Amino acid sequence: MNTETPIKIVLIDDHTLFRSGIKALLARQEGFEVIGEASDGLSGVKLVEQLQPDVVLLDLDMPVMNGREALAQILSSCPEQTVVMLTVSEDSEDLTECMRLGARGFLLKNINAEFLVDAIKKAAVGDNVFSPEMTARLVQSLIHPNTPQPAGALDMLTPREMEILGHLAAGHSNKIIARKLDLAESTIKVHVQSILRKLELSSRVQAAVYAVQHKVPQPKD
Repeated sequence: MNTETPIKIVLIDDHTLFRSGIKALLARQEGFEVIGEASDGLSGVKLVEQLQPDVVLLDLDMPVMNGREALAQILSSCPEQTVVMLTVSEDSEDLTECMRLGARGFLLKNINAEFLVDAIKKAAVGDNVFSPEMTARLVQSLIHPNTPQPAGALDMLTPREMEILGHLAAGHSNKIIARKLDLAESTIKVHVQSILRKLELSSRVQAAVYAVQHKVPQPKD
């Protein structure tokens, strides 16, 4: 019997049949619980604020309030909320804008069930998740950004923040970083927010790419 606390999920998508399919899929898996559903962005924002799930699966094209606006409002109220976009859009601008706003991942609706289940598990522990088709587009867009990266901003970071930035570049979640540095996970979250603020970045993905571009040392193990 599974004694672990299930990952609590909110689905925000205007297609009832799609939501029903995802809910049925997750009901057949151990360790997941869909605790709420919404059919438009505005209702979704209110639901997330009320239920505070572990993971939000959010569509882009919806009535009343679209996915970008909903994402911005959710993360404005709760910056640590894990939101994964689940959409049919393969547009690079949608991808980069959602990551700039702080989405934890960008999945296409054509992924198979196993990939989705694994992606939700990874997102729940702080990893970034992407459909394979979108990974190359993300790398290209972040290596060649439309806006210049702040110059000399690394000098503003403390030695501990530099160490944590190296872990972000290695793709480590807050939980893993906390374990490796023997710190509380809440302390790592505070450091990550400080890093993003000082570097004028909006997401862990941007911080990781920035670290790679500027050759920030990554952990050896």
